[in-house]
Amino acid sequence: MKKEQNKRRDFIKKAALASLVAPHLAFSTSTKNTQDTITIAQRPKVLFFDVNETLLDLTAMKDSVGQVLGGRKDLLSLWFTTMLQYSLVSTVGNQYNDFGIIGAAALQMVAANNGITLTEAQAKASILGPIRSLPAHPEVKASLQKLKDAGYKLVSFTNSSNKGVETQFKNSGLLNYFDKRLSVEDIGKFKPHVDAYIWAARKMQIKPEECLLVAAHGWDIAGALWANWRGAFISRPGAQLYPLAEKPEIIASDLALITDQLIALK
Repeated sequence: MKKEQNKRRDFIKKAALASLVAPHLAFSTSTKNTQDTITIAQRPKVLFFDVNETLLDLTAMKDSVGQVLGGRKDLLSLWFTTMLQYSLVSTVGNQYNDFGIIGAAALQMVAANNGITLTEAQAKASILGPIRSLPAHPEVKASLQKLKDAGYKLVSFTNSSNKGVETQFKNSGLLNYFDKRLSVEDIGKFKPHVDAYIWAARKMQIKPEECLLVAAHGWDIAGALWANWRGAFISRPGAQLYPLAEKPEIIASDLALITDQLIALK
């Protein structure tokens, strides 16, 4: 009896050791090569890029908005979430207004709720002026060029208007990096509505699973994944993924690091 107990203890020790050294082999009864079960991610056919904050630095616009809010920079995040909220209210209600116009309306709402007097003209000027001349983040141009050199097709995909993003790209020097520019203005539904991503994939004549979105907004990544796209999240300061959505396959702090991982895909 004691001999059997000793054998059992030896077996348990060996099994535990095996699980530490090679966890995927412990207690396995399969003789199949483990490499056969590994799925190597393939390159997407098209890389889609969100624009504001993902590619362009919003600091100048945040400063401008903060000034008309009486220096209350603590209200900036509330303003942005209110803008996003009412863009989706418009989408659900089958309405459409330029994203910048919705932003100005949301700014007036936030100002009014905090005892700040702000006219429609002041709200529009604080947003629409600076947003047209935003600089690209430092690593963006070199990263986009590396992706183009690696054979990727690059498409911008934004909630901003067609004219707005064209002006932004001209002023920031990004115009020639993209094969195509897409705006939700042409479908009348804002991201992250799933229909926006479905429309963008159809415009490029590819399947949803052949699309990959690069964005610095958790809500944008969530919408893309729910539309069966792939995703790469730039975790810029203050950006967070939505915990109730799946995580994208690539997460990094800037576009340069994401670019290296995308180029590594075969």
